[in-house]
Amino acid sequence: MTERVNKLKEKISGLFEACTTIVEKLKLVDTLQHLSIDHHFNKQILAVLSSIHGTEFNSASLHEVALRFRLLRQQGFWVSPDEFNRFKDEHRNFDVDITNDARGLLSLYNAAYLFTHGEAELEEAILFARQHLESMRNNLEYPMAQQVNRALHLPLARTFRRVEALHYISEYKGEQTHDPSLMEFAKLDFDLLQRLHLKELKALSRWWKDLYNGEGLTYSRDRVVECYLWSYTAYYEKEYSRARMILAKMIALIILTDDTYDVRATLEECRKFNEAIQRWEESAISLLPDYLKKLYLKLMNIFKEFEDELKPHEKYRVAFSRKAFQILSSNYLQEAEWFHGDHKPRFKDQVKISTVCSGAPFASVGLLVGMGDDVATKEALEWAIGCTDAVKAFAEVTRFMNDLASFKRGKNKNDVASSVECYISEHGVTTDVACAKIDSLIEDAWKTTNKARFEHNELLPAVQRVFNITASMPLMYGDKKDAFTFSDGLKGVIKRLFLKPVLL
Repeated sequence: MTERVNKLKEKISGLFEACTTIVEKLKLVDTLQHLSIDHHFNKQILAVLSSIHGTEFNSASLHEVALRFRLLRQQGFWVSPDEFNRFKDEHRNFDVDITNDARGLLSLYNAAYLFTHGEAELEEAILFARQHLESMRNNLEYPMAQQVNRALHLPLARTFRRVEALHYISEYKGEQTHDPSLMEFAKLDFDLLQRLHLKELKALSRWWKDLYNGEGLTYSRDRVVECYLWSYTAYYEKEYSRARMILAKMIALIILTDDTYDVRATLEECRKFNEAIQRWEESAISLLPDYLKKLYLKLMNIFKEFEDELKPHEKYRVAFSRKAFQILSSNYLQEAEWFHGDHKPRFKDQVKISTVCSGAPFASVGLLVGMGDDVATKEALEWAIGCTDAVKAFAEVTRFMNDLASFKRGKNKNDVASSVECYISEHGVTTDVACAKIDSLIEDAWKTTNKARFEHNELLPAVQRVFNITASMPLMYGDKKDAFTFSDGLKGVIKRLFLKPVLL
């Protein structure tokens, strides 16, 4: 399989040379990304998109203009929304003649979701495209009908790419211009990576079992496969095996620590536990009850294991993740103080603490720890631990989507008042108004994430990984369901990603 992949890879590399027009290049890049095999051709794709960004483009096709807009913005190249003015009349309304162009409307819809703050024209484009796609969705043929239905449920920019790839691999043969070698390569690549992911899952499950059963932590959620899935959404590629395993373990530590504060520890124990975590020295175990002594020593050992996995010049990164973990712990303590004091904080104060407690800021630092020197620079780690723009937005999307899901379901016994409850209480509004407000804050966070791609070009590889993991939130918390905690909803996805081979 590997030999065949290498041959096909050489053949596909030649396709970049064979493309003579901008449109051919755009379609090739889009297909590679859609089939999730673009990671083999990153340098060529970047070179192609750089040259396209610097070249004038006068297409009269809505699909082509929107495709160029989306691919360039995804890659951190600024493109003005004015590009779509050529499809508008003198009153700045979209022309009637594009209302029957399903492919063009779908491309416009997906492209417009790369909007940033203050781009009202792109928000209008979303509404316009959605309205016309909904009116024609029942008259479309395969595979366009499937692609439109998926996008109307969740736009491409917020879709977890590996799941989309599984859909697209089966649909690609229905495209008139499909290339059998791309198809074969995508299937082989998925199956080969799946074998690696399964090996990692086995190793991680053993690690977790030892920790979970050996240290008497059965009060915590047993969610090791879901932790791995979350890590996998940041990076699935072969070369990030070390990074993926470290991040999956860090996510498991988030769950464990969260449940210790929420479910097991008394308030006094929470204070002592946090004090020990802030001190981060073995002598601090004297503060703790027996069950927390074991956990505390285990935490220290796990961070030491992360260090052991890194090369000498990389070891400093673990100090960043430890600092992020200490920040997470002190925020968990604040939530515990609120809960035990029966205190409902103001909305702004609740969001400030609960976004950190989502674990997203710690995960953003953690996802860099095992990556290569080209991504995990000191600047990238400082950006991540600073919890600004894309990291803060990741935390907000995670927190708010989780809160909407748990508000619908009802809370766990020790959960502090959620953002939804605090908003209702402070503003005296109905549930519907509060949920609409939270939805609008989620939209703002997506815009911030999109904007970070242009603002941090030198950190773009790190920003893109944070974006990837943000885009997994609809998978975890979409449709107001918490599929992470109640994970039956994820079983099908997990089987398709890690167990079922893509049939050749």
